[in-house]
Amino acid sequence: MSGDDVLLVMRAADFAARRHTNQRRKGGAREPYINHLMEVASLLSDATNGTDAVLVAAGLLHDTLEDTATEYEELEALFGAEVASIVAEMTDDKSLPKAERKRLQIVHAPQASLRARLGKIADKTSNVRSIVGSPPDDWDSARSIEYVEWAVQVVAGCRGLNAALEREFDAAVADARRALGMAA
Repeated sequence: MSGDDVLLVMRAADFAARRHTNQRRKGGAREPYINHLMEVASLLSDATNGTDAVLVAAGLLHDTLEDTATEYEELEALFGAEVASIVAEMTDDKSLPKAERKRLQIVHAPQASLRARLGKIADKTSNVRSIVGSPPDDWDSARSIEYVEWAVQVVAGCRGLNAALEREFDAAVADARRALGMAA
């Protein structure tokens, strides 16, 4: 990685940490939200052997448009059009009902850019891992099972890009299915 790449990733990490400062994961451990963003970025860094700083930065920022008071134009000005575009592709339209947002993720995943599809796999991997490690307090096993099966559908539209990242997702799903008593 070049010096510019390191600067981009570190600026994205700092921005994400500041924007998500008061947010916590939904799980019982209530870990800082930045932990999720760092895990997504780490999965993407590993998947690309550290060669795609734009993708790693987008992984760090992937929830800023959806979950903070950040605007697309701000991301574009601070991190460039490539990063902002990937983040936008990974962002749900919060004006839509949750069921419709989930349906659209399944529908749109196969048409997303390569980088956004990799980001989706990393995001779903982290989320499925969280269901096993620290499930949301208000989720019963049926809701957890529903999430895992939905994540499998989203990732199905992203497959064929990176075998290592897909193995990480598959391992997370296998662990979740075991933990939740689901059929393999």
